Amino acid sequence: MEKSRFITAEEMAKDLCVSKAHAYKLIRKMNDELESKGYLTIAGRVSRKYYEERFYGVQ
Repeated sequence: MEKSRFITAEEMAKDLCVSKAHAYKLIRKMNDELESKGYLTIAGRVSRKYYEERFYGVQ
């Protein structure tokens, strides 16, 4: 199965072993960071690439 370009709160919660509510808070924070850099964002989702960069240092 091909992964989407965006990660959802449900996927993030499973990946990080946190609650879905906490995953939404993390997504909101990352989307705020991206918006401050001038990027467009989608509520409730964040770029998978940015997520992996912030949490795992993958570039």
